[in-house]
Amino acid sequence: MRKNNYRRKKPEEILVEIEQLKRGHWTIYIGSAPGVGKTYRMLQEAHDLKREGIDVVIGLIETHNRKETAALIRDLEIIPMKKMDYKGKQLEEMDVNAIMTRKPDLVIVDELAHTNMPGSKNEKRYMDVEDILKEGINVLSAVNIQHIESVRDIVQHVTGVKVRERIPDRILDLANEVILIDVTPETLQKRLKDGKVYEKHKIQQALSHFFTKNNLAALRELALREVADDVDDRLERINGHSRPRGTNEKILVCVQHGKNAEKLIRRGWRIASRLKADLFVLNVSRKTKEKMTAAERNKVKQWKRLCTQFEAEFIFKLARSRYISDTITAIAKQKNITQIVLGQSARSRWEEIRKGSIVNTIMRQTDGIDIHIVADDKI
Repeated sequence: MRKNNYRRKKPEEILVEIEQLKRGHWTIYIGSAPGVGKTYRMLQEAHDLKREGIDVVIGLIETHNRKETAALIRDLEIIPMKKMDYKGKQLEEMDVNAIMTRKPDLVIVDELAHTNMPGSKNEKRYMDVEDILKEGINVLSAVNIQHIESVRDIVQHVTGVKVRERIPDRILDLANEVILIDVTPETLQKRLKDGKVYEKHKIQQALSHFFTKNNLAALRELALREVADDVDDRLERINGHSRPRGTNEKILVCVQHGKNAEKLIRRGWRIASRLKADLFVLNVSRKTKEKMTAAERNKVKQWKRLCTQFEAEFIFKLARSRYISDTITAIAKQKNITQIVLGQSARSRWEEIRKGSIVNTIMRQTDGIDIHIVADDKI
């Protein structure tokens, strides 16, 4: 007799599917660096759709004074920006309410990682887009690979640049399409030298810093990998072969009050994402939260926010014994952890001499758990 694999969907699953059907279609163009042509490609797409009778408007576009890009704005309706007062100056932000009232078939929203001015409804522009999508409006957006949260540390290591404006990785999962806009490092450098990326006075500095051939090659490879992984995930979902989340692997990231804590969480998330595993973040502290300094409490809040973004479970535990490793192994056994991520400075060399290596202790006290040691950030 043939086994029936049909599973009746839960009511909440059906509701989620209904909401997704009401939601607008979201296409995100992703590039390895500024100047690859994301905004140009979005505007070309907008003109093609307009010729097909689609009602297209521009919610926000950044031409960065690129003539070819600015020329493509012609004949496209632009929703006027919203004027806001900030520190005695009148500045402009995208008018989300005006877009919703206008209710076009499709709106273009550039610079997805932008942080909105204080006083705006949402902190980030991608949140504005989520509100627009709920109204059933389709959206074209653009972002560069360096603005994805989980690759922040990789980008900083490669380029030496701290990227401050970022979007959660879940945004790529929410998008219906993620399209890579790809050019070679040589082509991008030529565009820069020809004045098609930045103004003339910025060209030489850019070539010497962010736009070196090595940097561009590394960022390009990062973008290619990210989009390839995204395609694989979508194919799995379409074909129904996606492995249930957390059935095989469970990742535990151990963080302390050092500069590398957030880097460890991002690294753990990338491992968990690739393995479709559950992610846990553990902070073993010798202080109660009440006895922590304000800076330490703020750090814990930052870790919790990052965990919420990565859909990870944050665990705060007081060390009940002399050895922090005892608490780590207890949690690992309780949660059936298969991989543990630790920072290189989890314990000083002097502490290891006096108390023993945390890694060696965990290995002695557990069975079948892989341990990842993440190097310190030297930047």
